[in-house]
Formats: sequence, structure tokens, C-alpha cells
Amino acid sequence: MDAADLLSRLRRLSHARPGDGVLHLPPGLSAPEAVQAIRAALRALEPGSAADRKPGKGRGEARIHIDGAARGNPGPAGVGVLILQPDGQVVEQLHRFIGEATNNVAEYRALLLALERAQALGYAEIDVYSDSELLVRQLQGRYQVKHPTLRELYAMAREHIGRFRRFGIEHVPREENAEADALANRGIDEADRQGRRGGKSDPGDPCLGGDG
Repeated sequence: MDAADLLSRLRRLSHARPGDGVLHLPPGLSAPEAVQAIRAALRALEPGSAADRKPGKGRGEARIHIDGAARGNPGPAGVGVLILQPDGQVVEQLHRFIGEATNNVAEYRALLLALERAQALGYAEIDVYSDSELLVRQLQGRYQVKHPTLRELYAMAREHIGRFRRFGIEHVPREENAEADALANRGIDEADRQGRRGGKSDPGDPCLGGDG
């Protein structure tokens, strides 16, 4: 969770109304989001927190293009991740088949893969590019996350995002995300050739229809 997002959530949380043994949250702020904001604030304020430590010997900055593809809604789905240096040099190209999923679930799974890999590579600052307006606007706090499956994936993404010194996400047209799209479809195609297409999703992947 970046500083601007944390500050926005804490401001909304400050408008919560105390009740008899309960806390009435303001519109647009869910209980999981409130808890995440409090935890992130505690991490930032605790002695020896990430904000107080000097950055380690990481790789610095990365540009990451992500995409999720589902042939059906839900249907066989794949994810693609393209990690680039700021100068455009390719660091890694990743593609995976994730079983049966909706397109929105696949988009979030692509983001999670990107965040996990960027952290493993030691990047401290990342900019993510996606052609999914829903995903980007939800991560920017402009759209609410209403579907329970996406709320769970959103919470996981926020947990990973909080480990980076800086995180940015931007919506790009589909044509500017063609390489990530090709990688996501490659994941499905390879599974198809291996006879795994249409099988069950990866363990722990709640792939349900009607995301929103």
C-alpha cells in the first residue's frame, strides 16, 4: 500500500462512527480495507519499520506489464507478466495456466504473480501497466471491490504492495499491452497442448463467475 492510498484510507476511517460494541465504517470503506490501513500504519510507525530502514541492495526500479486471459467467463485461463528495466530491457517473461477462472480473477492472479516475482528479484520500486480498467481503478481506490472473490485477491495484492518502497499502477490500451497478452494466451495454449485445458484451477484459487 503506497503512502497516498494509506492516507486516503485513514482519512475515510477517521469518519467512522462508534456504536455499541461496533464501529460503523463510512461508505466506500470495507472492514478488510480498514484493517489493512491500520496494519500498514502500524508497520510504518513501529521502530525499525521499512520507512526507517535504508534501502538494501535491490535492483531499483522496474516496469511490469501484466495480463490475464480467460476463454470463457469462467473458462480456461492464463496469466502473463513482462518485467522490464526502466530502459526497456527485458528482465523476465512469465506465463502460467491457472485452470478455470473468470477474466477478472485472471487479471488479479497476473498482478499477484508480478508482485511476488518483483519482490523475489529485489525490486524496491515498480510501475505496473494493465489493460484491465477494473483492476487498475480498484487498485487506485476509484472503484469499489464488490465481488467476494476479488476482495480476497485484492487484499492479497495490497499485502504484497505494502512491501515495496513505491508502487504505481496505470491503465494502458490493449495494443500497448500486447506482449503480456500474448504471454497469458501462451499459458492457455501450452496447457491445451498438454491436455490440461479446462481442468481444475490451482489450489487456493477461488475462480467464480460474475466478478465485479
